Formats: sequence, structure tokens, C-alpha cells
Amino acid sequence: MSTHRHIAAITYETAARAVSLAMEIGRERGMAPVVAVADPSMTLIAFGLDDGATPHSAETARRKAATAASIRRATSQIPDPLSIVLPLGTGGALTAIAGGMPIVFDDQHVGGLGVAGGSPAQDAEIAWETLTRLGARTEGMHA
Repeated sequence: MSTHRHIAAITYETAARAVSLAMEIGRERGMAPVVAVADPSMTLIAFGLDDGATPHSAETARRKAATAASIRRATSQIPDPLSIVLPLGTGGALTAIAGGMPIVFDDQHVGGLGVAGGSPAQDAEIAWETLTRLGARTEGMHA
């Protein structure tokens, strides 16, 4: 019987770099972004809130990051039948709003990235571009 397990998790340094990149990309596109990075246990590791960002975007970004970290897929890829029951079944902790993407390096899932502040499509594009610049895997994820 095994007594413990090892879980890979994103480092603070990499999470902070992801937040910085996403904030930069969002500003370049005329947004006031909010960015969150969570580890696979859905714990918030890094967070950024741009001046002028809407207050609700802070919670939305956190939920997108937690969802992508937990389900290991982009929030935009949640099947329609689950898009309503997932948030309801988790007391709102998870979301099906586009803009959350899992963070994977060398086939190792280490967390989730959540971007808010624009339309869901804009948020997803910023998340995808952030992962690309960070050197994380983006195959199979749609911006």
C-alpha cells in the first residue's frame, strides 16, 4: 500500500511570469485584464488585477484558473450538458466561461491559467497566447 502521492505543481516564479505575460498581452489589446494561476489542487499561486479592471473579473479569472487546473482542459471545451451543472454542482467554484486553460510542460499538468476582463473569446485568445509565449503546451486547446 502506498502512503502518499507526488503531485506536480507550477512554481511561483512560472506562475508570476504567466500573470505578467497575460497582463502585457491584455494591455496590448486594449483591455484591463485580470489574471489568475492555480495549481492542480485549485490553490491560487499568482494573481494580477489591472487598474480599471471590473471587480467581478477578479473572481471570474480565479474560477477559470481553478477549473482549468482541476479538469485539465480549456474551460471553452466543457461539453454543453456540463456547462450549467458544473458551476451549480460546485457551488460556483468552477465555471464554463472561456478564458481558462490548463498549464502543461513536458506532458506534465502543473496548473491552470484564467484570464478575464474582455469577452470570453478575447480572454481565451490571451490565455492561449500567454501559454505559447511561456513555452507551455497548447495543442488541442482552442483560443
